[in-house]
Amino acid sequence: MEKEKPLPVIYEEVKLDCGYRIDLLVERKIIIEVKSVETLIDIHLAQVLTYLKLSNNRFGLLINFNVLKLKDG
Repeated sequence: MEKEKPLPVIYEEVKLDCGYRIDLLVERKIIIEVKSVETLIDIHLAQVLTYLKLSNNRFGLLINFNVLKLKDG
């Protein structure tokens, strides 16, 4: 498991070595994005989808820890 894994961004011929940081990357296959917010909004989902697309991964979890039951977050 890797924590705060840098995710480079390449646009045309410009490369940003650390454009984004993935919170957790498990087995180089599963992206886990951790939040602690009152409610998840569309931008949080868009963030995970962006990470999936840029990393060529297929699986991601968006987890909100600011809830009483984890299944609700």
